[in-house]
Formats: sequence, structure tokens, C-alpha cells
Amino acid sequence: MTKQRVDGILNYRGTMTVRDSAVGSNAKVVRTAPSTYGEAAERTQVGVITILPLEAQAVRLALGLRSERVGDLTFYRAVVDGVSVAATMALEPGQRSAMAAYNNLVGVFDPEITVLVGIGGGFHKSVAIGDVLLSTEMVYYDLRKVTPSGTPRRGQTRPAPAAVGHAINAFLSDLGSPSRLTIEDPEGTSRSVAVHAGPIGSGEAVIADEDAAELAFLASFNDKILAVDMEAGGLGQACHERSASSGQQHRWMVVRGISDRADRNKSDPPQRVAAWHAAQVLRRILPYLENER
Repeated sequence: MTKQRVDGILNYRGTMTVRDSAVGSNAKVVRTAPSTYGEAAERTQVGVITILPLEAQAVRLALGLRSERVGDLTFYRAVVDGVSVAATMALEPGQRSAMAAYNNLVGVFDPEITVLVGIGGGFHKSVAIGDVLLSTEMVYYDLRKVTPSGTPRRGQTRPAPAAVGHAINAFLSDLGSPSRLTIEDPEGTSRSVAVHAGPIGSGEAVIADEDAAELAFLASFNDKILAVDMEAGGLGQACHERSASSGQQHRWMVVRGISDRADRNKSDPPQRVAAWHAAQVLRRILPYLENER
């Protein structure tokens, strides 16, 4: 066998990521313009995105997060039960703003997993107001083709990496069957809360009609879809597309407290309780999301 000297890194059949490093004779690192956000902080284990102020308030209180300014952005951080957490709130509801919030979070803290936390509308018969949904599969319902004869929808499914599903399964297994938690709210009221795992439908609409075409489409597309929101599609797509530039999968999941039935009875009062339930379930599941690599 002929031996050959290699100045650099030689890798056989493996995966390797090298950043801000140089190897070899007279090697040096030349860094261009700094990040938009300045020097990145130490990598965070769990990133959290909320949309509404009441969702952000619930997460901050449940996790004991403190505010931190980075440029013109505000983040909330803490180490919770040994897990480092960084949270941010999107500028406004919707898929595009959720994607921007994810990019802001990644640009500063580069979390190992990003969790979208807040409220959603439950339309499956198995979920009730106050329950909490854990989702690692998103079905986007707003792709459609406009034709003279009608507007057929084209659903798109985006699953999270399998490791996230394993984490949720372990959490639910430890809860037992049926999966329920006793959650006490800040006023001291305790409730028994059901925790479900299943797909979530996501699109651009606030749905307040049980006969909406969007709900009928989702039920026909996958009868296991439990709830709807307006941001899971953006998070799932952002993580999916980022893998092309990073060469690795980016973990994500959704935690939604059910605040309404996506019907004409939709109202604001249950939202605060649902947001608190979601935040508390997030806290309980944090140790299961820790990446032990």
C-alpha cells in the first residue's frame, strides 16, 4: 500500500462539520463581516417561539425566563431543570413571521431543537378545550390551484426528525395511559389536563366555523389531525430548508393548548388557561428534549 501525506483533514465514510478552524501548513482563518446579531452566544439546547403576548407571558412565568436584549431584539433565557432555554416572540401571527422568529433565534442561540408553544384550535372529537397537543407532524392546507371549475387544495406534510418523536413517546410513556397531568395555574386552581400526540393542520386562516372548507379538507387528508394553527407550517418549513445549508437535520415540535374548537363559539377567555397549560407541559417535557450527543 502506498502511503500519502495529507495536509488537512481526511475523512472516510463519516460526517464532519468544521467551523472557524484551519488545519495544515501556514493555515489561518479569515472571518468576514460579523453576524447581523454580533457574536453568537453559547449554543442553547431548547429554543422557544411564541406568537401572542399571553403565550409569551405564560412561557416566561412557567420557565422563570429573564429578558435579554440583542440589538433590536428581545429574547428570554434561563437554565430550567438543567436545560438551557432561549425564547422569542414573533412580530405577528402567521407563517412568515414564525419563520422570521426562527431565523432570529438561530442567528443568536442556534438551539438544538425549536419548540413552537401557544394556543390552537382543536377540531378532532378526541380533544377538548384545555387539553394540550404535542405535534411532530404538520399538514399545510393552503396550497391550492385556482381553476375555472374550482379550487382544489394540495396538502403538504412535513414531519419533524424521528428523534423528536422518540422524545415525545418517552414522555407520554412515563405519564401513563391515559396521558394526563395535574396543572396548577398562577391563581392556585388545579386541573387535570389531557395530553395528546398527533398531527396539526396549519395555514393562513383564523378558523371560526366548524363547517369551514379547510377543516373538511384536513379531515379527508388525514383523519388523525387533531388541531389547527397559523405558524407550524412556517417553523417546519424553515427547519427543513435550513438542513440544505447545514448538512444536518434541525429538530422542531409544536406544543398547543386547545383554546377553542375552531367553530363559531371561538372566544378569548379560554386562551389564557390554554396558553398556561401549554407552557407547563413544555416545562415537563424539557428533560426529554435534551440532546445527549
